[in-house]
Amino acid sequence: MAIRLVDLGTVSYLRSQTVYHGVAYARTDHTPDTILLMNPKEPYVCVGFHQEVDKEVDMTFCREKGLPVLRREVGGGAVLLDENQMFTQWIMAPDRLPWNLNKRFQIYARPLVQTYHAFGIQAEFRPINDIHVSGRKIGGTGAAAIGQAEVMVGSFLFDFNTELMARVLKVPSEKFRDKVFQSLQEYMTTMKKELQTVPDREDVKAVYMRECEKALGEEIVEGELTPDELATIETLDEKFQSESWLYQKSGLMRDGVKIHQDVWVMEAMLKARGGLVRAMARLHHDRIEDLSLSGDFTFHPHRLFTDLEKALVNVRLEPDAIRERVGQFYEDHDVQTPGVEIEDWVSVLMSLQQKAE
Repeated sequence: MAIRLVDLGTVSYLRSQTVYHGVAYARTDHTPDTILLMNPKEPYVCVGFHQEVDKEVDMTFCREKGLPVLRREVGGGAVLLDENQMFTQWIMAPDRLPWNLNKRFQIYARPLVQTYHAFGIQAEFRPINDIHVSGRKIGGTGAAAIGQAEVMVGSFLFDFNTELMARVLKVPSEKFRDKVFQSLQEYMTTMKKELQTVPDREDVKAVYMRECEKALGEEIVEGELTPDELATIETLDEKFQSESWLYQKSGLMRDGVKIHQDVWVMEAMLKARGGLVRAMARLHHDRIEDLSLSGDFTFHPHRLFTDLEKALVNVRLEPDAIRERVGQFYEDHDVQTPGVEIEDWVSVLMSLQQKAE
């Protein structure tokens, strides 16, 4: 079966997220592997599935400016998205792509990189899942298992508003925000920066489709969404606009608080190779009594993330106990967290105990 291309052109900010989720959830054995292309009509902020929105995004600023904020079912960090980005979303059968996420990211990134090359931009894939040009990031990629589909997401970065990106993030001080803005200016690039002009979208699309056919070894044919897919997408429009979905990771208190002699509520974080890992827990007699995990890493399959939290409840805060519990969970469920190792979980959870001492 040929791969279906659906180019939606310009869509609302909401539809730019719900469409690929809807296609994934509506997928059956008769659904063709699909590539979606689109540009969001208006700017918005999108947070990763495992993030706590009020810790990552300045929600007051976003409300004042009428800037929507959405949560996606793909991991990674908070990002500003707008019409200057052409999204490239793959919704595939589980056996279309390699099981190993590192290899999957490489395959997905290849057509993006080769398309940049065709326009004279010397991009390269940088593991775990970024695309760089001479050490400057021009894009990231994400993966998730949604419904009965494997999903890969990324984009072509025609231009980027680094000032607004720095402003929407939740930061401890304005001095810190200035440093974020300077870093974005220095370590991010775009097609406009590299070429001093913005290529025609149709030209980029044509080259990208050719490179996708090479990477996937299959013909790509333009098509349309089915009525079932559209119906599923419409049901997700309501869900994705709800506060319960947006704030689902916010629950425990933020700061370390001693409840009584043997009970603490603590928070710790660790910058692993694959992203930031946060742990918030209630500790009782050196055991985890309640736990909330978050961060901007990739956790596959993402639907099992809360199961890891549950698996760690009642574990003793000892390195061997944590190592055994997490290792067994990874083995039992074929979990993949590129760049976040079992020892990273040990480190962040053990730091909870150190903070409580």
